[in-house]
Amino acid sequence: ESCSLAGIMLLEVFLVLGTLLLYFLFSKKKEETLPFKDGWWGKGQKPVTKEDSSIRPFKVETTEEELSDLFRRLDQARFTEPLENSCFHYGMNSVHLRKVVSYWKNQFNWKKQVEVLNKYPQFKTKIQGIDIHFVHVKPPRLPEGQAAKPLLMVHGWPGSFYEFYKIIPLLTDPASHGLGDEHIFEVICPSIPGYGFSEAPHKKDFNSVSAASVFYELMLRLGFNEFYTQGGDWGWLICTNLAQIAPNHVKGLHLNMVSVSKLGLPQLLSVLLGRYFPGLFGLQDEDVRRMFPFLKKGLYRILSESGYAHIQATKPDTVGCGLNDSPVGLAAYILEKFSSWTDMEFQSLEDGGLERKFSLDDLLTNIMIYWVSGCIVSSMRFYKENLQKGIGTQKHEKLTVQVPTGIASFPNEILHTPQAWAKKKYTNIVSFHFMPRGGHFAAFEEPELLAKDILQFVDKVEKEQLWKKK
Repeated sequence: ESCSLAGIMLLEVFLVLGTLLLYFLFSKKKEETLPFKDGWWGKGQKPVTKEDSSIRPFKVETTEEELSDLFRRLDQARFTEPLENSCFHYGMNSVHLRKVVSYWKNQFNWKKQVEVLNKYPQFKTKIQGIDIHFVHVKPPRLPEGQAAKPLLMVHGWPGSFYEFYKIIPLLTDPASHGLGDEHIFEVICPSIPGYGFSEAPHKKDFNSVSAASVFYELMLRLGFNEFYTQGGDWGWLICTNLAQIAPNHVKGLHLNMVSVSKLGLPQLLSVLLGRYFPGLFGLQDEDVRRMFPFLKKGLYRILSESGYAHIQATKPDTVGCGLNDSPVGLAAYILEKFSSWTDMEFQSLEDGGLERKFSLDDLLTNIMIYWVSGCIVSSMRFYKENLQKGIGTQKHEKLTVQVPTGIASFPNEILHTPQAWAKKKYTNIVSFHFMPRGGHFAAFEEPELLAKDILQFVDKVEKEQLWKKK
């Protein structure tokens, strides 16, 4: 009796072990994709009639009323005295803010900037119930027998489609800029719904997967079955999700920012010991330089620089009300990010180093896109939609990315993600480069460096036909 009982128990143990073994063998093989999110984000009830899928030309236009209202508000701005010698350590310095506002009122020529914005063709089309705005630039010329490669470029917060205006010609006409003519792109830069001239979702739960689904539909509507994607900031996550939804349509994914939400024991150990045994954790010298001391460059930095994200991930509408009502408040809120995220050292300068990398015209054009479209509140809500369920809880965070991936790692990005960490999530990294200079707004700040990295990445993918080997 006890013999047969032991035999049965042994058999059960073997069955359990065998099942577990089979599970691990086969569950790893199955490449899971992220489900396409077919939402409807328009007002009220979804209509029964089919959506109008036409693509309509769009131009940026502002009325005299809008401008006189803006100038009245700028004239009536109230400023606070900054603390002595506080530079940008307390946020935007109001001595410098006065100078920006004075330039905005007296020198900044919005009409001229509107012409700059309208120099590239722009369009709108309704997808999932909301109007999606995008810039679509085709190459001025193509060598015989060559096709343009479609490239979707996605911005983040507090940026806009305008961030790509300097990089677009380098990609659509590389030969004229000394970048050869082997790979020529047709560039599509949409505004994330709720940003710039894309309509804001009217319903809750519009997150990065929703945005990726909308942009996937946009690319198919434009007739692109296979395309490349590029992004930083929220563009990193939206493009990552798109590669998870449609791995057979995304030929390559290029990112200038990477973040990994699920870290294992080796990554946690590398935070403690990586400085002393970098090789053991797959860290390079440059990783060590950017990551350590970890308390200062990791933990303290997250704490000191993420206040805005906590607000936006919890109560975006409260602060948003004030920013949408005051152009000076809006400028202060956005400009502070363009200072710190370009170079943390800029906090020690009274002007926040803002004009070391950008012109005031460029910075104010981005702010004006937020002001005239009244989109600051809806842009901030994207944080709540993406983060309210907690970090590491969503399906897309648990799935890897199999699409060929290129990463341009800029030295002044707020938080550095080493390749050893990134490859846990992106299992097919074909190029990872430490960039010589630049920060968070890579396309805006260092268009040429980013363009070259995109070109060499695409060259690799094409030459080795990597997307076919996924």
